[in-house]
Amino acid sequence: MSEDFSGKAALVTGASRGIGLGIARELLSRGAAVTITGRKADQLAEAAAKLTSDTGGRVLALQGNAGDEASREEVVARTVEEFGSLDVLVNNAGINPQFGFLMDADLNAVRKIFDVNVVAALGFTQLAWKSWMGEHGGAVVNIASVGGIRSTGVIGAYGASKAALIRLTEELAWQLGPKVRVNAVAPAVVKTKFAEALWSGREEEGTRAYPMKRFGNPEDVASLVAFLCSNAASWITGETVRVDGGLLATGTAG
Repeated sequence: MSEDFSGKAALVTGASRGIGLGIARELLSRGAAVTITGRKADQLAEAAAKLTSDTGGRVLALQGNAGDEASREEVVARTVEEFGSLDVLVNNAGINPQFGFLMDADLNAVRKIFDVNVVAALGFTQLAWKSWMGEHGGAVVNIASVGGIRSTGVIGAYGASKAALIRLTEELAWQLGPKVRVNAVAPAVVKTKFAEALWSGREEEGTRAYPMKRFGNPEDVASLVAFLCSNAASWITGETVRVDGGLLATGTAG
């Protein structure tokens, strides 16, 4: 039986589409009140309306940039004010403006990747801890990537940032326990707009290395995140769980 999150509040960053939207829907369907954030107001409003219609749950949509400190502060404060708690934090916001040979990489783009993918996750976690979780407890899940576990050759800066996020997850689990559990999930290619360049037009070729013979869907990640946030995972912290269709078991990251 799926855990009931009734009476709990969650914040999912980067949730106007893709994996973040799927996670928000899953938590709402289990009874949580959910704040979703995103940079684009129109996409965020559309997502909020769809989530409310589909689930009947309480949704708070707050436009903001995960990489901006003031924006993070407002999102966390508004969540606690609106719902009365912040029990679950899912750090899903991520960017990848750099592809290819790292010797040609724009270092400003690399800095931005780490700022959004790593520093912002720490910033949101600090705020969640100080505003609610440090006293009342909670669960944090960071969305990492198989690219943070094994090199890909094409998304090197992104992969390095996700490796840092995995290491950060372990450190936070050590420091925040037993009040707060901190885990990560590491998806392979999931069929989202964000990852479109990795799957569009190459599904048959691209899935040959996957034992499950398909790319992932947001729901594949969302159900795992919900489990890690639930009491069923009460003795799991500091873990990075692959959700990759068996990809890394084959000895390749794509």
